[in-house]
Amino acid sequence: MYITRVGIGYDVHRLRKAAEGGFVPICGIKLLCDYTVEAHSDGDVGLHALTDAILGAIANGNIGSHFPATDEKWCNKESKFFVQYANELVEKIGGQITNIDITIICEYPKVMPKSLEMRQFIADILVVNLEQVSVKATTTEKMVFFGRQEGIAAQAICSILIHNKFLK
Repeated sequence: MYITRVGIGYDVHRLRKAAEGGFVPICGIKLLCDYTVEAHSDGDVGLHALTDAILGAIANGNIGSHFPATDEKWCNKESKFFVQYANELVEKIGGQITNIDITIICEYPKVMPKSLEMRQFIADILVVNLEQVSVKATTTEKMVFFGRQEGIAAQAICSILIHNKFLK
């Protein structure tokens, strides 16, 4: 018997003004803007939240337990690696990702014009159909640190089809 397992992920990073040539990585795509992300790895909030959602669906910790920010080998690491790693864990236990939904929370940069590219990037990493991946964005109506363009966040949910070894 197969069941669906679901995991939720969340990530947030501080934004800072770039001297010039700034960009913010979101779901594998570099959005050119006048900001950069403060982070230990590349700071891709979308892929970090997705990694946590995948790990949550298989009850296997979070991104920090697998890739601690105190370990220099993860410094500036491309977040694609974290997603691939989490997906390999899913495959090792015979699971299959069936759906991903990511929401990016920020005032700037604007995400939706690049949403299709982001979805395709994720679909390619996970070897799933484009229709299984959703990336969307919202603002906080200029409230709190998001509204002041001081930060960016992402929420992700992932469902996985897996053989249920717990039910008889």
